[in-house]
Amino acid sequence: MRTLKKTVYLACLVWAFALPVLGFSGVAHAQITITDVLGRERTIAAPAKRVLLGFYFEDFLAITGPGAYDRVVGISKAAWHDWRNSQWKAYAKVIPRIEKLADIGGTDNASFNLELAISLHPDVAILATWQFKALGDTVGRLEAAGIPVVVVDYNAQTVPTHVLSTQVIGAVMGAPKRAKELADAYAAAVTDVEARIVNANDKPMRVYVELGNKGAGEYGNSYGNGYMWGGVINLAGAKNIADGKISKVGPLNPEYVIAQNPQLIMIPGSYWVHNDKAVVMGFGVSKKQTEDRLAGYLKRPGWAGLDAVKAKRVLALYHGGARTLYDYTFLQYLAKALHPTAFKDVDPEANLRRFYARYLPIKADGSFMATVH
Repeated sequence: MRTLKKTVYLACLVWAFALPVLGFSGVAHAQITITDVLGRERTIAAPAKRVLLGFYFEDFLAITGPGAYDRVVGISKAAWHDWRNSQWKAYAKVIPRIEKLADIGGTDNASFNLELAISLHPDVAILATWQFKALGDTVGRLEAAGIPVVVVDYNAQTVPTHVLSTQVIGAVMGAPKRAKELADAYAAAVTDVEARIVNANDKPMRVYVELGNKGAGEYGNSYGNGYMWGGVINLAGAKNIADGKISKVGPLNPEYVIAQNPQLIMIPGSYWVHNDKAVVMGFGVSKKQTEDRLAGYLKRPGWAGLDAVKAKRVLALYHGGARTLYDYTFLQYLAKALHPTAFKDVDPEANLRRFYARYLPIKADGSFMATVH
């Protein structure tokens, strides 16, 4: 109950302080001052009509609404095209403009093209926290060129940061009502999950999460408490076996994983363009394809005796769905596997489809949640 109260309190606190700062009248190109997730105040002309967008491509679209990408002049293309290829293809069919957007490069591999970014004459650059930190002094050079940089963060995987990030984008893009609707829905969904877990009063299960981008033949990254899938595990009322071993992202020792004997295993999958052994998930992918790749993990040395494998609690979740405004549906899926009775009336996959139908221009057709049978 303390965790639930703290989460709700923090979310309300963010709203109380953020709304006066982020209020937007809807007047074209009004000068507004916003406070981003890092506490940085920036004055911009809103609604922005020329945007550099680093990440959170679906969230930006859901918040801004139809025509969102008519107002984008450049993106970090690899973070969408390469990391979420099936998703990219689905959107390219209905928003062909994204294929023609300038590629400003990545921040994770030193390919960011500062000169190109400046030449696009953007009103604002919207970056993820991890991108902002990776760019270092380059951020100052962008701002010296008259391009305010606004930072948002869904990777933190908390209600307050999701809410504030959504309000920031809504203010920048002149869509505060749509942003509030999305943020309210997200906070309510997570609060419902936490309340059900508290009422269930089940003993926390040991959970191991491993990114499925390398395939079963090699151990991939896990996630620490409070970061991406680690944060989802925390919200689901489970014990993350990576706690104390890694702070954010990194692989766990195979012997350690086996010794911890996890009771549930999560393998996030996606449609990575450079690895044909990965757990494949996403748009246009069948559940059988996902399950076939997932089955390889059960054959790893020492895994047959794990409680998770014996109980058939080995899940695959769409990695592109983490750190998004609809990631509460994956939280529901995990929570239902951990607390089946408490969530017997919850249909996470139907909730995911409803989100897409309401806020996005494509259907959630593909493999997004799967379990070994």
